[in-house]
Amino acid sequence: NYPFCTIDPAVSRVLVKDERLDALDEYYKPKAKKEAFLTVTDIAGLVKGASKGEGLGNAFLSTISSVDGIFHVVRGFGGSKIAHVEGGMDVLRDVQIIEDELRFKDQDLLEKLLSQSSRKPKGESIAVISYTHNKTNMRY
Repeated sequence: NYPFCTIDPAVSRVLVKDERLDALDEYYKPKAKKEAFLTVTDIAGLVKGASKGEGLGNAFLSTISSVDGIFHVVRGFGGSKIAHVEGGMDVLRDVQIIEDELRFKDQDLLEKLLSQSSRKPKGESIAVISYTHNKTNMRY
């Protein structure tokens, strides 16, 4: 039981069965039938400072940036047999760390994109987004 012992994400893929697809396939008789799959990637925990490279931060944030959606699963049980990098269980703190680190990484990406867009053609406008705690400000 050591922090950061799960480095590689675990990936599972599940068929999303839909009877409507079967009916459409039977009616239209396409050359190929393309069924839907749900891919779930379980990524080890995010720690405070991950957006600056702490813990497995860069690997975590790189993996999470490639997904289409995020489910937060946060430890909600105590016990001394399972280590916690912050020293103990606090669900609200853990959720806040996750949200902050994802927001910081998004902000870094936006700043990078904005600096690249400074070479924009004349006459076009760009959106500038700045973050403050629990508030987003936009100006054009």
